[in-house]
Amino acid sequence: MEAIISNFRKGRKTQTTNQFVLVVKGYSNKEKAAELVGKEVTWKSTAGKEIKGKITFPHGNNGAVRALFERGLPGQALGGKVNIN
Repeated sequence: MEAIISNFRKGRKTQTTNQFVLVVKGYSNKEKAAELVGKEVTWKSTAGKEIKGKITFPHGNNGAVRALFERGLPGQALGGKVNIN
């Protein structure tokens, strides 16, 4: 299953660089997105490196989820795809 990296998790004055908001196709509400909590997420760079993370919470009411990565992803990852295992 694939998801698109929407943005960093951020507030008005802060930005958490190892947490991202992911939009998953086919998930359109909070209850359905809650089923994904606990699943592993991997992002592959163009050089072939993998950074792993985990889905922690639903985000908002439209089916987005929050993912916590072991270390921050580069800014070029925004708009890119991740695999959900």
